[in-house]
Parts: sequence; C-alpha cells; structure tokens
Amino acid sequence: MNETLKIVTVVGARPQLVKAAALAAAAREEARVEDVVIHTGQHFDASMSDVFFAELDITPPRHHLGISGGGHGEMTGRMMTALEPVIEAERPNIVVVYGDTNSTVAAALVAAKLHVPVCHVEAGLRSFNRRMPEEINRVVTDHVSSLLFCPTTVAVDNLAREGVTRGVHHVGDVMYDVALRAAERARGTRTIVGDLGLRDGEYAVATVHRAENTESEEALRQVVDYLRREASTRPVVLPLHPRTKAAAERWGLSFGPVTVIPPVGFLDMTRLLMGAALALTDSGGVQKEAYFHGVPCVTMRGETEWVETIQCGWNRLWTDEAYAPRRPITDYGDGHAAARILEILQRANEEQ
Repeated sequence: MNETLKIVTVVGARPQLVKAAALAAAAREEARVEDVVIHTGQHFDASMSDVFFAELDITPPRHHLGISGGGHGEMTGRMMTALEPVIEAERPNIVVVYGDTNSTVAAALVAAKLHVPVCHVEAGLRSFNRRMPEEINRVVTDHVSSLLFCPTTVAVDNLAREGVTRGVHHVGDVMYDVALRAAERARGTRTIVGDLGLRDGEYAVATVHRAENTESEEALRQVVDYLRREASTRPVVLPLHPRTKAAAERWGLSFGPVTVIPPVGFLDMTRLLMGAALALTDSGGVQKEAYFHGVPCVTMRGETEWVETIQCGWNRLWTDEAYAPRRPITDYGDGHAAARILEILQRANEEQ
C-alpha cells in the first residue's frame, strides 16, 4: 500500500491550467498528496500561461520544457523526448493529463510506455471529426489511460461504444469548480467591462483559436466576416489569440468594428463572460464557461464535443438558426468534481 500519492500534472495550454487549478486546490488540502507540475511550454506567451498560475493559485511548474511551435508531429515528438527523462526521474504514482492538446497526448504516451498509470481528466469527449487534431489527441489519450474522469454521461457512453469501461468515472466538470470560485473573485475585483466602455448585458465576447479556423485564409475570413456582422448589431470584444493574430496579419484580414484587445487573464475573461449578452467562440472551454455564467453561446464550428450545451438550449452552431428549448445541464455536477477525482486517485494508490 502506498501512503503518499505523488502526482505529476502535465500542462501546456490555457485550458489545461484552468482545469488543473481545481485539482491543485483539492490536493493542497491533503497532507499525503504531492503534486508536481510539468509545463511543456505549448502556450509560451505570458498572457496565455504565466498569468494563469498567479490568478488561479497553481503551484509554479517544477519543470518547464520550453517546447512550442512547429507542426503537430514535430511538437508532440519533441515533447515526448523531453518528458520521458523528467517523468522517469520524478517516479510518480500517476500522471494526470487534461483535455485534448498535443501536451496531453505526448504525456499520456510517455507515461503509458513507462508503465506509469495515466489519469485523463475530461475523458470521453468526441466531436466525431477526425480532421480535428484535438479529436485524435482525445481518442489516443483515452485508450492509454487507466483512470478516465468524464464530465458527462454522454462521455461515459462514448467510451463504452469504443470498448473502454474499466476505470471510467462520471465525476462532473472540474471547470465548473473553478468557475464558481472565479466568479466570486472577478465580480468584486475586475473592472475590464467598464474600462472598455462596455455595459453589462449589451455586448458579445468572442474567442477564436482552433486550427480549423486559423490554418486557411478562407476559414478565417468566414470567422472574421461573421464577427463583423455581429458587431454591426452590438459591441463585440475579442481577446485576440496570438495564432489568430498572426494568421489575420498574414492574409491582411481586418476585424473592422470588432473591439480587438490582447489576450486576457482568467479572471478578466470570467468578468467579460459574466457581463456578456452572448459568447461567440470556437473554444470548448468557453462554450461551457458561458453556460456556467448563464450566457447563451454560438459555436463557430461545424460540430461540438459539448453536445449537452446544444441539447439544453444554451449553445448553437453558427450554421443553425435557433436554440433548442432551454433547460439546466445537470451532468456538470455541483462544483466538487476535483474532490471526487482526488478521492478516487487516493483509493487507487492505496490499493497498489
């Protein structure tokens, strides 16, 4: 029986930092849990990474690999090469990965090959679009994981259809844990809405970063045109992702009346979402965060892995004209998903 649970948490991008914050907070409450953070460097911009450690109270990474840029295969390969000796040296009881990035699949593959159990938080999501690199990352990570923590029952069903039933747990959504705490802090401390000359309930907030929307001129032009049309009816504020900024500049695309601002920290983004009348996004995380704050969403993609946001009337694809009848989403839990995850991890560790 192992008395101390040593976790290695691998992160690399903004959404993973948000999710990791929930488990980090739960781990701090347990004297027999050690959480070692490895940052791959996938999001290297301070506004997309460093600020989240400070705002979300995450322990700074013990190892920062500084790997970013390049094609998907190159980036993933470089991450695997750098991660292997670090994970070997740390000798964790389990490696925890989040979501669907190259950092996620790289860490999952390395840990599995080293015979270290892999825990996938946000397992079982499927868009059923294999052209998305994120979809490949999700599927591969799920199939090498020992413990799979699902935010919804749909995710559990997706795994069962693929023959994955062992180690699967529906725990709720760790992002809901974080959103509840962040809303309290952002409401009283963040002035970004007023600073931008906006008023609650009278603007839309947008995000664009997915490869499918930024890797071709035609795709990005469609997104820009969509945002410009929306901005003709109400103010639209767009914290601009570095990848999207570079692509727009490369093809000479102008956002016109859209209020473009630099990337913002999690608390400022929370405050923007809390005050928005509408969210426009290609981000999986923002689709859910909009729901957490009671804001309708339009997803600028052809499909979404968060199907319950569509079914329950809080979200629609930009190709659809109307929302389904609106009702609460119960699958996301009660804001204590991270505590459930940590309890299961500790029990599994004690049984080894």
